[in-house]
Amino acid sequence: MTTNKNAETLHTADFRPVLTRAAEAETTSDPSSVMTLFADSGDTGGRLTSYRSTFAEGAIGAPAHLHTRASELFFVIGGSLQVLLGEEITVLEAGDLLVVPPNTPHAFAAAPGATADVLFVFTPGAARFDYLRLLGRVMRGEADPQEIKDSSERFDNHYVDSPVWREALAARN
Repeated sequence: MTTNKNAETLHTADFRPVLTRAAEAETTSDPSSVMTLFADSGDTGGRLTSYRSTFAEGAIGAPAHLHTRASELFFVIGGSLQVLLGEEITVLEAGDLLVVPPNTPHAFAAAPGATADVLFVFTPGAARFDYLRLLGRVMRGEADPQEIKDSSERFDNHYVDSPVWREALAARN
């Protein structure tokens, strides 16, 4: 009988099971969203990072950016999320799932007039929790925005210009 090495690898993890109870999870916030931190890459052997964001009505989630190493999964738990995907804008509703591959410009915000509750998963994982903590500090005026620019390689978060997204945000006003 031959042994399938790939199957063995899938069953041999270099991390322990991760259970994060919502009531005990760390949260970080900015003026328009709360992020519940579930599992960072250090907890999952680098395989994934996961957190949940709840956005106030019309809140801007992230400007146009891309990740060079990670895919980003969005699962809309509730509300509506407006998303830039490449050069197109779409609205995700509760129950919708979107996976954005590496090197694809994207941005997101609660849809106009709506709140949004979204589960995010990055794979492979990256130390995103430190980025989310930094983002919260910048949004609250406790840290210099230059720190975000200086950390783009570390957190695999590269901001890009998107006229399509700028126009969509301008149309909100």
